[in-house]
Amino acid sequence: MDRPAVRTVTCPSCKGPAVFAESNRWRPFCSERCRSVDLGAWASERFRVPAETPPGDDDQAPPTH
Repeated sequence: MDRPAVRTVTCPSCKGPAVFAESNRWRPFCSERCRSVDLGAWASERFRVPAETPPGDDDQAPPTH
């Protein structure tokens, strides 16, 4: 019987090959270390999703009654 080909992807952290299958519990990373490095970058805000603050949200004081 033919075995399916093992799919590999580039690890987002170290740029090495990473097996993209259920057998790799850290996918798409190649290892737990690379997964932790990536998580740390998000936690320290080295990685950010760009967003614009809606106009007027920070410019105005809250209304007083």
